[in-house]
Amino acid sequence: MPIVDVVVESDISLSARCHQVCGMFDCPPEKRQRLEWKCNVAYEDRPWSVGLIVGPSGCGKTTIARSLFPNEILLKNSWDNRSLIDNFDQAHSIADISSALSSVGFSTIPAWLRPYSVLSNGEKFRADIARHIVSNDQVIVVDEFSSVVDRQVAKIVSNSIQKVIRKGSKKFVAVSCHTDIEDWLQPDWIFEPAKQEFRWRLLRQRPPLQIEMGRLPYEAWRMFSSYHYLTASLNPSARCFGLWADGTLAAFAGVLHRPHATNKKIKGISRMVTLPDWQGLGLAFVLMETIGSAHTALGNTLNMYPAHPPFAKAFRKESWTCKKQLGKIMTLGRLGDQARPCAVFSYVGEKMDKSLAQKFVS
Repeated sequence: MPIVDVVVESDISLSARCHQVCGMFDCPPEKRQRLEWKCNVAYEDRPWSVGLIVGPSGCGKTTIARSLFPNEILLKNSWDNRSLIDNFDQAHSIADISSALSSVGFSTIPAWLRPYSVLSNGEKFRADIARHIVSNDQVIVVDEFSSVVDRQVAKIVSNSIQKVIRKGSKKFVAVSCHTDIEDWLQPDWIFEPAKQEFRWRLLRQRPPLQIEMGRLPYEAWRMFSSYHYLTASLNPSARCFGLWADGTLAAFAGVLHRPHATNKKIKGISRMVTLPDWQGLGLAFVLMETIGSAHTALGNTLNMYPAHPPFAKAFRKESWTCKKQLGKIMTLGRLGDQARPCAVFSYVGEKMDKSLAQKFVS
């Protein structure tokens, strides 16, 4: 059983200012200060994947993390002015890098081409985590976890990280002053230095989101266009749909009629975008499958044509059938002078009630 037994002592220079402050606040002047932590942290007693060291600032979280994991590097990546993906080790393939970035909810491909310095705090946070996921580190210890991002992003990234960690063989420890991430990070164990309390935690379902879906005006595309991984354009004839999470518009889908020689009832999802703050929760599939459920009820076939490899891998077999594997050339669009390779998936899941379907798509 790991035992934390850490003493931090500091010599104090009792200057005139120090004596003044001690007098103002009735603080006894000391030439030497001592902080001590001694407790048992039983994380080796059981198999685990995710841990959380949490508590207020100054309670000793970082000191204890360094004591428990002395050979691990707390999250401090260095980034230069090259593109984000060029800052990943050359030993990693583009497939590995894109999979890691997508796994932590960073799926805005245009942002991958930008320098780290111009990214938002949320994007930087996800990029840092992704870079450690593809590293050779078997235990990833992240200090000040989620401190620089808003609480919505913190929760969603926490959920994404724990899912990808549990799929592999790595272990992840978050060191944070925020307790609101617990239900989203789903740690196997928690240590609170302020209470000197260690406990194991049973996994449970993450907090629910209130989801609503419906039609959007075409103008709503402006809010999402810069985050699409291919182009900011959208056919004016597209029917637009949105998904609201806890009252906030989070995802967009544009649907077009697809001409076909024999099947006159093919509809295709032309644009599918989830805003960065909401990426990683699977909201795109909730929206696409609801649209598919409605169109199937009306006798139509709904197709999706993903070109993004991690996105293509995410389609569920029970709801979608693969018509063409990713890599086969389709003539749906062009990138430069090359045709865009796409997969083709058709929705085969449950049907919506026909009367509800007519209201939904009209």
